[in-house]
Amino acid sequence: MSVSSAASSASGNASSALDFIDLFMHADIVVKIIMVGLALASLWSWAIIIQKVMAFGRANKEADAFEGALNSGRALDDIAATLGTQPKEPLQKLLVIVTSSWRDYKGKTMSATQGDLLIAQADRELNHVIANEADAIEDGLSILAVIATASPFVGLFGTVWGIMNAFSAIASQGDTNLTTVAPAISEALFATAMGLFAAIPAYIAFNLFNAKVARFSSRMEGFADELMVSLTRRLGDKLGS
Repeated sequence: MSVSSAASSASGNASSALDFIDLFMHADIVVKIIMVGLALASLWSWAIIIQKVMAFGRANKEADAFEGALNSGRALDDIAATLGTQPKEPLQKLLVIVTSSWRDYKGKTMSATQGDLLIAQADRELNHVIANEADAIEDGLSILAVIATASPFVGLFGTVWGIMNAFSAIASQGDTNLTTVAPAISEALFATAMGLFAAIPAYIAFNLFNAKVARFSSRMEGFADELMVSLTRRLGDKLGS
């Protein structure tokens, strides 16, 4: 490529980049507000996406490490004793609930009715923790859903407004030349593009994160079921003795 053609290409790229700034600066005030709103929505969605990627990665890493500790052969009561009464990780909370419930009753004489009450209480507490943890890890996804749903329509409103400005320019100048309507139409199309730019990543991330929430919730429920089986077995041994 010759020096002159390279310079020409660089100049063309620079002017293309400047065109977007020029479009915004010369846009109608309504279209400007729409563009700024869509840009902020896009930034907001990307902030949520980054935060959720880190949160899911951290939650799964902690769960993997904890399950590794459980598979080491140590007794569940011993592991729970090292966690304290207020652990922060979801699987740890589930373990502490079950071991605490058993510890409160294992030294006492129990009837079958009391055993059923213990099982019901533990199951209720486990479900409460699972629901709270799922809500916590799901927090922010509703914002992604709103951005994914609303952004195209907000961009479409900017499109309609820009086209209205184009027709207004034709009516006021009595000229259908492209130079008369091109600025307003360009603003309209730019607003549409910004709406899609904000909506598409938010839509994809919302669906991906929903699937991750469902998988992590299933993981917690599976672990809770295993704990309930262990508690039921212990209770059966105690009542049968």
